[in-house]
Amino acid sequence: MSSNEHVPVLLGPVLDGLDIKKDGCYVDGTFGRGGHSGEILKRLNANGRLISIDRDPAAIASAPKSLTDDPRFELIRGCCAQLKSIIGEKELSGKIDGLLFDLGVSSPQLDEAHRGFSFLRDGPLDMRMDPESGTSASEFLQHVEQKDLIRVLRQFGEETHAPRIARAICDAREKSPIETTAQLASIVEAAVPGKVRAQKRHPATKTFQAIRIAINGELEQLEAALDQSVDLLKQHGRLCVISFHSLEDRMVKRFMRHASSEPEQYRGMPTMPDELRPKLATVGKVIIATPEEIQLNRRARSARLRIAERT
Repeated sequence: MSSNEHVPVLLGPVLDGLDIKKDGCYVDGTFGRGGHSGEILKRLNANGRLISIDRDPAAIASAPKSLTDDPRFELIRGCCAQLKSIIGEKELSGKIDGLLFDLGVSSPQLDEAHRGFSFLRDGPLDMRMDPESGTSASEFLQHVEQKDLIRVLRQFGEETHAPRIARAICDAREKSPIETTAQLASIVEAAVPGKVRAQKRHPATKTFQAIRIAINGELEQLEAALDQSVDLLKQHGRLCVISFHSLEDRMVKRFMRHASSEPEQYRGMPTMPDELRPKLATVGKVIIATPEEIQLNRRARSARLRIAERT
């Protein structure tokens, strides 16, 4: 594939997991470049409906006319944490047949240097999913307290060298603002031990991930979206979530396990209050990309798909 082409990850398992009904109503909570949305729409008949959501204005602007001109399709600018209000305004709460979240950063976001997501391409240190709002990574690093930066690197990047990296960043910003991806990558690389620099993975990988998650509130967004998803699904409606790092996957796994478990005090009991019955049932085990898919799309290598069904 070309460097800026976005290939939908785990496409076949997602379509199977959604168990698409031709006249169903579906929501793609993370439109990206529309790969999953386009394939979902192909499987709907004239009575089917697809609502897609994304907070990145570039994603909205780049949506293909084959989708936006389709009367069955609606694309809304917003974040997945607004799911309940977006779907509620359309009076579709409890009527959704399938809901998809494809978490993380899209290929175009990574490949476009001016977005500042990747240390592989030098550009402004931005990292915002919505570059028209919020605080850029450069602004964040200019003002964050060192102790708070250590916490961010540990919590969101699981970075074992967080204190060394945070200290190096704070020392560097005293001399000049950290404004580009190359600057930040260089600072991190110099801060870590030599054995880390010798590893195959770039030493700034976890730092970039942590800062991106922090400034975009990605885990808070995910938590809100998961909590809201249950009440939007109709009975037997499916929830599919693709995650790309352990923090997201653990959240999704815990959420689905909790929502599919009976309250401890009622386990083994013949009856329980309806409001306490499990709201979800997990479907199968976690799904990962095949070696063939990873060979075609390297970004699929860390993808994890979990599926649950509304009871």
